Amino acid sequence: MAKAVKTIGVLTSGGDAPGMNAAIRAVVRTAIHEGLKVKGIMRGYAGLLSEEIVDMDSTSVSDIMHRGGTILYTARCMEFTTPEGQELGAQICRKHGIDGIVVIGGDGSFRGAGKLAALGINTIGVPGTIDLDIACSEYTIGFDTAVNTAMEAIDKVRDTSTSHERCSIIEVMGRNAGYIALWCGFANGAEDILLPERYDGNEQALINRIIDNRKRGKKHNIIINAEGIGHSTSMARRIEAATGIETRATILGHMQRGGTPTCKDRVYASIMGAKAALLMAEGKSNRVVAYKNGAYVDFDIQEALSMKKDIPEDQYEIFKMLVR
Repeated sequence: MAKAVKTIGVLTSGGDAPGMNAAIRAVVRTAIHEGLKVKGIMRGYAGLLSEEIVDMDSTSVSDIMHRGGTILYTARCMEFTTPEGQELGAQICRKHGIDGIVVIGGDGSFRGAGKLAALGINTIGVPGTIDLDIACSEYTIGFDTAVNTAMEAIDKVRDTSTSHERCSIIEVMGRNAGYIALWCGFANGAEDILLPERYDGNEQALINRIIDNRKRGKKHNIIINAEGIGHSTSMARRIEAATGIETRATILGHMQRGGTPTCKDRVYASIMGAKAALLMAEGKSNRVVAYKNGAYVDFDIQEALSMKKDIPEDQYEIFKMLVR
């Protein structure tokens, strides 16, 4: 039986991602349209446990679409990974009259949402992470902006790498997922990509390809290294020592999390946020909104968390064919 919901909360949890504000705006305004009251929970689950809860209305989310980050702020909360913390969170929801929470974040955030659902608080998850590593969804809020930010930065590094005839190792974010690295490999015409899902640690093979490229007349090399492999600076030193080619490491870091969201991140995040609020208005719980096969759908949280995701093998093979 669907549970009647009158007041919902919305929070952002884990790493921030461009487009989260668009999702927040959509949750708030859709919920109000459906006759629900909305409360903003600051700083994720940490803010829930410390009762940093504010009333929200349509004006609360005005003029935020173009802003990166999240107006609700975000944090990681070890206390909420414990049964005691989860029970306290549910009690605080009931204390503030919150019947359900829309959680915008990644897989860790969804695990917390699932625990709240089991304690009687309706929860709906919205995938917000630049890593694109939510298995049930082909899109996650922030990926498009992050990969475009990385692409533009790598273009700039290529210019100086070409001028100095260098090898450049450019490290992009993504935790243990290589999607940003893969996409930038295509978009930037990289000579090599190192993906956690595919790299076998054979650095000598990488060095041999760099040497072969120089023999063929290529004056520079761009190697995109995923965060899940890391150690770009020490790798650059070893490559320079082995090849005699000046090699530099550039770690793009958290600049990939910031900046104004792309049109895609604004639109997709808005639709996902609205879908989450509509599910909540229907009394649904323990669901994750996703984008799959060209449609916005929803999955059971536990089902979503059990799914596995891998780099598409055909895309990886095409990248290798295009490298010359």
